[in-house]
Amino acid sequence: MGRPLILVSNDDGIVSRGIRVLIEAMHAIGEVLVVAPDSPQSGMGHAITIGEPLRLIPSNLFDDLGIKAYKCSGTPADCVKLAKHHILKDRNPDLVVSGVNHGSNLAVSVLYSGTMSAAIEGAIEGYPSIGYSLADFDHDADFSHTIEPIQHIAKQVLEKGIGKGVALNVNFPPKQNEKLKGIKICRQAKAHWEEEFDHRKDPYGRPYFWLAGNFVNLDKGEDTDVWAVDHNYVSVVPCQYDLTAYHAIPEINDSWDI
Repeated sequence: MGRPLILVSNDDGIVSRGIRVLIEAMHAIGEVLVVAPDSPQSGMGHAITIGEPLRLIPSNLFDDLGIKAYKCSGTPADCVKLAKHHILKDRNPDLVVSGVNHGSNLAVSVLYSGTMSAAIEGAIEGYPSIGYSLADFDHDADFSHTIEPIQHIAKQVLEKGIGKGVALNVNFPPKQNEKLKGIKICRQAKAHWEEEFDHRKDPYGRPYFWLAGNFVNLDKGEDTDVWAVDHNYVSVVPCQYDLTAYHAIPEINDSWDI
């Protein structure tokens, strides 16, 4: 058996520190292809480009590793689509990985995450997929403690699988003095952002708005991604792109006059 083919993308852009960490970690496991946005795409969710051309340009950023890479003018989901339909053509990746995101993607943030959109797009295409995020927004965040669990989780997925249509949302706590306590398979916490829009004026007196807010966790469970990361564990949440609220179907059928 040859080395597995691993497609790497992200949402922070091809020049980010996190994607270099992920590429080096995956390079030790398999053959790596990189297709990543040419600029930051955080918070893009599962957006795709349909109203303007997409540009795909070879990049020499990872020539030192002997890795072929492309920068894309579109979103993370665009990157995975172009990799499948244009670059790989008749080849299928054995694994799609995205990240390492500079900042967490816990709880409801998964819906807005460009990092996870690349992983979810991989799952839609039928590939085992993982999104990795570090819960540290500091410019000089230390990613060193993520490398071993990144590789361990990827190897588990390659060897044992995760089921069709599933993507893993993996979050790391910030680097601390103590070692990571381990890896926990979790559910998504019932937590959300209490949003505010800061109303400002530009130098010409024209109004504009800046989104701000605080993360609020009302979930007291000890089986959630937020609890795990807060207690120095790596959280792993299996996600799916089927958003059907199955429990609501019989409720609506029973109560609606249809």
